[in-house]
Amino acid sequence: MGAALGWGAVAASSLVLGALLGLARSWSAQLIGLILAFGAGALVSAVSFELWEEGADEGSLRSVAFGLAAGALLYFTLARAIARRSGQAGGGEDAGAPLALGALLDGIPEQAVLGIGLGAGKAVSVGLLVAIFVSNLPEAIGSSSDMLAAGRSRGFVVRLWLGVAAICAVSTVAGYGIADASGGELKAAINGFAAGALLVMLVDSMIPEATAKAGRPAGLATVLGFSLAAGLSSVS
Repeated sequence: MGAALGWGAVAASSLVLGALLGLARSWSAQLIGLILAFGAGALVSAVSFELWEEGADEGSLRSVAFGLAAGALLYFTLARAIARRSGQAGGGEDAGAPLALGALLDGIPEQAVLGIGLGAGKAVSVGLLVAIFVSNLPEAIGSSSDMLAAGRSRGFVVRLWLGVAAICAVSTVAGYGIADASGGELKAAINGFAAGALLVMLVDSMIPEATAKAGRPAGLATVLGFSLAAGLSSVS
């Protein structure tokens, strides 16, 4: 259990690190866009190789697809509620809250999957941990920068990301605890849930924000992020 909490904290710490980096200096719009695009590419790779593919290996495609739809619907519903509450029709200038929501909805099942693997006696994949950092950092940097620009206080942003990281770390422990009780179909659904939330967040917030800020180079940065994360997915 202690090992699960430790590895969960290591994986989630990238969220806090990214938030601090986003607050530590003034980031140009183009640089934030390139960082977001790079992270988007890494997340597309995570959906393909770490979530969908591994979910299909654990259970049936039906379970993965069910989880995918559930994650997508939940993220869409919550993101729309946040946009309405802040008086924005589609994200507006502050895409920070949807990015933070995406990190949370992805991080909970993703780190639960990490905990389940540890509970089943599997070794921790260095490649997976590095890939989590690659995807989490741009989300947190971009989100923190956007929220700061939208008038949020530094204290609010730090507390928000500390909370997100804590929830994600605890999810690893929860996954470890249910490792024996969870069958392949549940594991597949958890992977699908993370993938669904990620895909909606990418199309709705992260990729449009990256393209708007970085312009045409965003496409190249996305491919580079995908290439790095895809390569890391084979590292054990």
